[in-house]
Amino acid sequence: MKKISLLFIMITSLWSCNSDDGNSSNEEAMYFPPIGSSTWETKTAASLGWDETQVQPLLDYLELKNTKGFIILHNGKIVMENYFNGHSATDTWYWASAGKTLTATVTGIAEQEGYLNINNKVSDYLGTGWTSAPLAKENLITNKHLLTMSSGLNDALGDDVSPANLQYVADAGTRWAYHNVYVKLQDVVATSTGQTWSNYFNTKLRDKIGMTGGVWIQSGGLSVYWSTTRNMAKFGLLALNRGKWENNQIVPQIYMQNATTTSQNINLAYGYLWWLNGKSSYHMPQSQFQFNGTLIPSAPSDMYCALGKNDQKIYVIPSRKLVIIRMGDAADGSNFALSDFDETLWEKISAVIN
Repeated sequence: MKKISLLFIMITSLWSCNSDDGNSSNEEAMYFPPIGSSTWETKTAASLGWDETQVQPLLDYLELKNTKGFIILHNGKIVMENYFNGHSATDTWYWASAGKTLTATVTGIAEQEGYLNINNKVSDYLGTGWTSAPLAKENLITNKHLLTMSSGLNDALGDDVSPANLQYVADAGTRWAYHNVYVKLQDVVATSTGQTWSNYFNTKLRDKIGMTGGVWIQSGGLSVYWSTTRNMAKFGLLALNRGKWENNQIVPQIYMQNATTTSQNINLAYGYLWWLNGKSSYHMPQSQFQFNGTLIPSAPSDMYCALGKNDQKIYVIPSRKLVIIRMGDAADGSNFALSDFDETLWEKISAVIN
């Protein structure tokens, strides 16, 4: 009898443990919209216990601040999807620097497939002379330095990334500066894979998560991504799930973890072309000044985000299972990435979700 009782207790304990883990049937599985379909399941703000009285003030603010598309996903399902100022769900818009994260992601895929190593120097792939820095200094620059904005090249010479405009300022790894030289990673991927950047991107990332219709367009010497707001949300969902789309691990999980973690010791709020909230200090584009405090104080501390010129936003908040997208014109004056709009917008969002 004692043996039977002990066995019963053990089975009951095991069942209890299993019922509390992340695979519990009581916990909603992350949802992924079907590839090749316009179907995307929704849920209501009321079902999440959000404050519905604060939804309209948020929408009014978004419209006032030149927003075109806005989406909130919870665990993959759409809670809010709104379009303003003549924009629609089928219209495309540019990601600007929010698209830097696409380049970082595809770099991780190419590394997983054995085409490149982020710790190797860029000149291993592009040859020497891709900058105008002295050869010894150029050879210090690795792919990882491009991912982390720590190439040491002059960031004050505009968007042109031709060799003459990529000039030495400091040794790679010793200076953080927001610089479009990161785009050279697209050349590294193209050279190492023997494919065009667009073709490799499309087959390895875009098509695998159903970002239909998105396209790279040349603008001012840079390749800028354009897509619908929903396609931006799909990429945010991939990032929320650490590079996995349903059962397909598209980007290595450890790479995504590293990409959304402090990548160097100068700007603590920067990963691999992702901005990181909740750090003790941060640097801004076009400045060498260190600001104390967190990037967006009113936002969750575990948030990481893709931020683009004129307030293109992908906010990813793992603790709340949220992805939030904002596309549009600049909320106020023109800006490079982070702006005062982020803080006020998050005050409005927090009033809804808290």
